[in-house]
Amino acid sequence: MAARRSPPGAREREGPRAPAAGSDQVHSWMLVTSQTLGTVWRIAKGSVMLAASCLVAALCYFRRMHCDFGHWLKWWIGYLQRKFKRNLSVEAEVDLLSYCAREWKGETPRAKLMRKAYEELFWRHHIKCVRLVKRDNYDALRSVLFQIFSQGLSFPSWMKEKDIVKLPEKLLFSQGCNWIQQYSFGPEKYTGSNVFGKLRKCVELLKTQWTEFSGIKDYHKRGSMCNILFSDVLLEYKLYEALKFIMLYQVTEVYEQMKTNKVIPSLFQLLFSRETSSDPLSFMMNHLNSVGDTCGLEQIDMFILGYSLEIKMKVFRLFKFNSRDFEVCYPDLPPREWPEISLLTENDRHYHVPIF
Repeated sequence: MAARRSPPGAREREGPRAPAAGSDQVHSWMLVTSQTLGTVWRIAKGSVMLAASCLVAALCYFRRMHCDFGHWLKWWIGYLQRKFKRNLSVEAEVDLLSYCAREWKGETPRAKLMRKAYEELFWRHHIKCVRLVKRDNYDALRSVLFQIFSQGLSFPSWMKEKDIVKLPEKLLFSQGCNWIQQYSFGPEKYTGSNVFGKLRKCVELLKTQWTEFSGIKDYHKRGSMCNILFSDVLLEYKLYEALKFIMLYQVTEVYEQMKTNKVIPSLFQLLFSRETSSDPLSFMMNHLNSVGDTCGLEQIDMFILGYSLEIKMKVFRLFKFNSRDFEVCYPDLPPREWPEISLLTENDRHYHVPIF
């Protein structure tokens, strides 16, 4: 029996079956590969993001550490500088005309006047340099005492005859000046019964330092010691208070002489003629107690200071240039044997040390 033939179209329809199976395999392989690559990419991307986050966090941490370390290092540098670098209240020498050019620029009348005054000091008075003094309410006393010590000047004659350490008690017990308990140490308004002990320590320090400096013959050694002394704020203030007390003691002594009708220097006649300084107590309360606190020395105080220390203080008052008051002396007619120091001021409040 003859076999049944398949229709031609049926064979044609059955022909493509093998290729369809291969295509499915390729498609499956590509799908697996794509899924694998996707998984790998996600893992890699996550790892990169994690690493980037860790890197950013590390950078932020080290940056913060760097800033903190910088602040810490800056603080220690400042501390060490304050600890070991001397803060001189009387600075090193600077060129006079260079200082003038730096401080007095512009074309205002005052600036022009100051430049002419400094040129006058340079050319006519042969002042080449200046030592700038710290500006506060002690600077007049600082300028004077610095030159006394740096030049090695000796004690005034009256100090050689008396033990100045005992002067506070002398005022109280010999002359009955119990009002001395109201003496003010600069910003300290009142110290009561303790004032005698404090004054004694201040005067004793002045005597010790003055004796030491006057005994040193070498100029450079005195300069080095001045740099040490005038960088110690506490010691400085004690010395200035001692000078204030020396002024008060002299005012009291002259006042006692005036009460016995003795002839007194004209500067004290002027002092006692003022309502605010008619006697030692009013002088102390209205003038001297404020020195170092709210004001410095006035002109009349400069006269008393020169008289008390037996020194001639030549002062160049630059704001008085081209007038008879440009160059003055405190006191105005000192004995010839008194040593001389020089000061310069731009306003009668702050003083500097000229160097010839």
